[in-house]
Amino acid sequence: MSQLWSSPKSPATTGPVRRFGQIIKLKPEHVAKYKEIHAAVWPGVLEQIKDSNIREDSIFHDPDSGILFASFKYIGTDYDADMKRMRENPKVREWWKLTDSLQESLVPGAKSSEDGEPAWWKGVEEVFYTP
Repeated sequence: MSQLWSSPKSPATTGPVRRFGQIIKLKPEHVAKYKEIHAAVWPGVLEQIKDSNIREDSIFHDPDSGILFASFKYIGTDYDADMKRMRENPKVREWWKLTDSLQESLVPGAKSSEDGEPAWWKGVEEVFYTP
């Protein structure tokens, strides 16, 4: 099963909504560039994220460790199919090539976002949630 993003073995669910958390390392020499491009994400990428049933997509940066923490909600019913459509979008693949070059995966053997498996971003386990 190829996924854009990895998920914990048992992602938390609230009805049909699944929450995901992931981490990756931002190369220290690229912090300013990463922030710059995320201040103006390409419209085609934003559209595909929405069309892939992802909502409330956020990325946080810890400047001390260089870790990026991403969080999003998935509201669809077929995650694998939605992520496959995301991977097939040429604009998204172009965006990933740009952003991957600024990052360092924490997943052993990961090559890129586009490759899918192993996932580029490392899924993390949700240990607490309150609605």
